[in-house]
Amino acid sequence: MEIKLGKYKHFKGPEYEVMGLARHSETLEEFVVYKDSKDDLWVRPSKMFFEEIKRNGKKMPRFKYIGK
Repeated sequence: MEIKLGKYKHFKGPEYEVMGLARHSETLEEFVVYKDSKDDLWVRPSKMFFEEIKRNGKKMPRFKYIGK
């Protein structure tokens, strides 16, 4: 999978910067590596990062790309 590097907005409001993709050494599951405004690093399974969620009856992306 390819991913656009740069800033993403979480559906709850905070912005994060995606650093890249990583793979689990045992399962080869793909993860998105991203950091918050304090430069803390986070990982989330790619499948979850890119999924659509339902909020107040509307479907929306969990994270939306907002640019570099």
